[in-house]
Amino acid sequence: MNDKHSNIYHVFQEHFPEYPDAIFIETPDGSQYSYAYLQLETARIARFLTEQGIQKGDRIAVQVEKSAHVLFLYLACLRAGFIYLPLNTAYTKNELSYFLENAEPAAVVCASDAYEIFSDLKSDKLNNIFTLDTGEQGTLIELSRETASEFETVTCSADDIAVILYTSGTTGRPKGAMITHGNLAANGLALQKTWNWQQADVLLHALPIFHIHGLFVACHNVLLGGSKMLFLEKFDSKTVIQLLPRSTVFMGVPTFYTRLLDDDNFNKECCENMRLFISGSAPLLEQTFEDFQQRTGHTILERYGMTETGMNTSNPLEGERIAGTVGLPLPGVEARIVDENNQLVKNNDIGILQVKGDNVFKGYWRMPEKTAEEFTPDNFFITGDMAKYNERGYISIVGRNKDMVITGGYNVYPKEIELLLDECDGITESAIIGLAHRDFGEAVTAVVVPNDINNPPDIEHLKLILKQQLASYKVPKQIIYVEQLPRNSMGKVQKNILRETYISLYQ
Repeated sequence: MNDKHSNIYHVFQEHFPEYPDAIFIETPDGSQYSYAYLQLETARIARFLTEQGIQKGDRIAVQVEKSAHVLFLYLACLRAGFIYLPLNTAYTKNELSYFLENAEPAAVVCASDAYEIFSDLKSDKLNNIFTLDTGEQGTLIELSRETASEFETVTCSADDIAVILYTSGTTGRPKGAMITHGNLAANGLALQKTWNWQQADVLLHALPIFHIHGLFVACHNVLLGGSKMLFLEKFDSKTVIQLLPRSTVFMGVPTFYTRLLDDDNFNKECCENMRLFISGSAPLLEQTFEDFQQRTGHTILERYGMTETGMNTSNPLEGERIAGTVGLPLPGVEARIVDENNQLVKNNDIGILQVKGDNVFKGYWRMPEKTAEEFTPDNFFITGDMAKYNERGYISIVGRNKDMVITGGYNVYPKEIELLLDECDGITESAIIGLAHRDFGEAVTAVVVPNDINNPPDIEHLKLILKQQLASYKVPKQIIYVEQLPRNSMGKVQKNILRETYISLYQ
């Protein structure tokens, strides 16, 4: 791929359907957006933002509710060579302040009701704040409507940054993973091949689009297939069941599958037109895998990825999909499992998973030292996930040597919550752990030492304090009071003991 066509938008464009009137997106209210409309709208937005003085390499921070036009904004940023910075809609002002300070975006696009928040956070370098709401409302749409819908896609090299995605850091400060145009192209094309994505496919899209699962894995496959998606604002089991007969592919986090199984109307009949169900972002319980297979006759395909790498492995499209495994390395991805001395482990022995390939990110934004720590001398990325191979080469993820909690598909780093809890009146110290939960994969759980075990702080009051400073998915589902936390001889809190102690809390 030469530089002229290294912009990921060029790669998408080469796969668009022959007939531009083919539908790209259809929403539940009956609205339809063709590939021709995609081309015009992304050109209009890219040209408008460029006319505001935003240049190639500038960051565009986006915190809005899911809609077709958010996706057009994303594609417009790619076309113009801007760096797209999606932010979880649950982030609070406190969290947003860090992202804006760290990324220094040239523009923010937010919901109308968040305009004042971003105005308060505005810096000298943030010159533009636009709004975008569902229903094609907001200043971005209103102002760009007067702009000509002609724009020549900017030339980008494969190494140019396309997206910055923030992921949790070991100190509790999020790190901005720099994802390049080449990373996106390599991973998207590998998935398209592995899952045999066709133009006739129809994706039922019920995921958020501010992280890799909903934005890259889902939308990129549709774009590279020149196919169509039914685009839901959020997951709703009744709507999903209603639309499955019109779909061929569905992607979800394990929570989606447990909720579908909880609905008596979910059965083989509504899945007759489906060719593929895919699960990721959190571990899929073997029981869910088996229950789904028995109910529908379909076998869920589980895959594994990370913010920093995109997708790394997948169970096969053709061939056995094994419960409790995330399958085999994707084309172009090298994977190895090593011990603490960086030596390869034997089959069924547990070690640290490392990966290498064109899918692996460029590094952490403005954190060169942290970037260097995460790579081996021979350029393998250290995932921090503990894994093992079986005799057939299938990989199973068995835990994390980092304390990350993945709840409902979202990454949560314990230190961020522990620091806030430890500042609360009446608290001596705290430990955050993730515990198995049927609906969320893992539930954020706080084990807390109060100053006075006989008169601890009110739990609901603590949760309220956290809710004011954290996204709701980071707030502990339960807070447990204990007299002391278990520690090893070096004084380190033994979270493994806490996880073992409360393993059945949500069962």
